[in-house]
Parts: sequence; structure tokens; C-alpha cells
Amino acid sequence: MKMETLQTTTGMKEWSRNHLRQGRTIGFVPTMGYLHEGHLSLMRRARTENDLLVASIFVNPTQFGQNEDLDSYPRSPESDAAKCADIGVDALFTPTPREMYGPDFQTYVDVERVSGPLCGASRPGHFRGVATVVTKLFNIVGATAAYFGQKDYQQLQVITTMVRDLNMDVRIVPCPTLRESDGLAMSSRNSYLSPEERKQAVCLYQALNAADALFGRGEGNPQAYLSIMRDRVEQEPSAQIDYIELVDPRTLENLDHVDRSGALAILAVRIGKTRLIDNMLLGGV
Repeated sequence: MKMETLQTTTGMKEWSRNHLRQGRTIGFVPTMGYLHEGHLSLMRRARTENDLLVASIFVNPTQFGQNEDLDSYPRSPESDAAKCADIGVDALFTPTPREMYGPDFQTYVDVERVSGPLCGASRPGHFRGVATVVTKLFNIVGATAAYFGQKDYQQLQVITTMVRDLNMDVRIVPCPTLRESDGLAMSSRNSYLSPEERKQAVCLYQALNAADALFGRGEGNPQAYLSIMRDRVEQEPSAQIDYIELVDPRTLENLDHVDRSGALAILAVRIGKTRLIDNMLLGGV
């Protein structure tokens, strides 16, 4: 089936309803475009697990704060469309901001506790924008299952909590973080890095690996993990730490002790002007 590109909410809804009425399942991958292998891996999995595949490309203005990179966020619409077609996307939804947020738009979704720490503290309002746009996309697409990468771990927890609390009829499928050969998590923002910054950016992954090795040795003191991660990141001249934390993987609350039930090491670091995030479930649990 040839890929259809749809730009209106009514057109996308009609497409989905026609197929759902015929008993078909729809896998959905929402993106902000500038697609890389991480996005494509989500699409491949959704393609194999559903009758139909929908992807969206929408740079959502409500999740960007003041002085953030909305205007400069990387965009490659023609290349993105070609990649989607090659993967086997059946419908590509590419709405405009005006289509998604009318002139009198005033309704937002707030997921309270899990949105508060980490990126929620650093980027006030960010997750309200994420939760709102994902709610709208779920309502428009009517997906059976939606696929999200674990690199954006807090975002995944926010969306999972929202779906549970609001009884949304969509299954959330977490997918592993994809990494470059040196371990750097794939991200559209990696394109901002200069060659020297790109070399330094691997410190995020190396800090997480150091924490994982400490977990393997049975360390119970969270401060030991924070110290070893900070020490690694601070070796890089362009690195500025936003946060480095060790948290409960379910609640995202800081841990006062580490045991074999597991922990999430999570960090946000600016390399030059580029803010990167990454995380690791220690011990692979």
C-alpha cells in the first residue's frame, strides 16, 4: 500500500476509522522529525506487530520553553518522508501548529508527580506540552499501540502514567535506546555538536557505564554513584551538568539506598550549547 500523507485532523481521523472498522490494528510512532535510526527502529517494530503503521512528524511548540531551540530545531521533511516510505509507513501525519492548536486553544494535560523532577524541574511546562500533544495525537490517530524510546525515560513514564490514569485505549510499547558505535544515544540534537563536542559527548554513556559497574560490585550508597558519574562528566571541558541522579525506575524519586531491586541512573548534560539526556537501568533490571 502506498504511503498517504495527511495534514488535517479530520483526514487522519477518517483514515484511521476506516481501517479500525475493518478490524485492523494500528501501530503509531509519534516524532518531531529529523529522523534517525532510533526513530526507524520504533517504526520497524510497530510495522511487524500491527496491520498498519502510522507515523507523525510535528515539532510541538508547547513543549519548548522560552529561549529553547524551537526555531532552530533540525527539520528535514523530504528526507523524513522518504525514510517513512522506505520503512513501510502507511500514513504519515504532518499537521501544522495551527491545525493542532487553534486560535482559542486553552486545554492542557498535566501529569503531576512524575513530571516534577529531573527534566520537569529544568524545563518547566515541558511535560505539560508533551502530555497535551500526545493526548491529541492519540485521539486523532486512534492507535492500537504506540511506540516510544527509553532514551526519553521520563517522557515514557509521563505518557504511561497518563494513559493509565485517563483510561486511554492504547497500549504503550517501550523500546530500547539505540546508540552510536561509541555509545552516544541517538538524538536529533546530536547534529548540533561540533566534531570536538561530539567526542566529548560520549562522557554521558561512559558515566552511566561507570555507575552500572558500581552496581555490579554491590554498592549500596547512592552518593557513590553520583560521585563517579559526576567525576567522569566533569573531565570534559565543554560539559555543564544540568542534573545527575539515581532514582527509582517507577516513581523517579531519589533513592536513599541501592539494592538488587534496581535503580535508574539518569542525567542531562550540556555539551557546549547542546543539551543531551541519557539513562541506564542498572544491572539491566
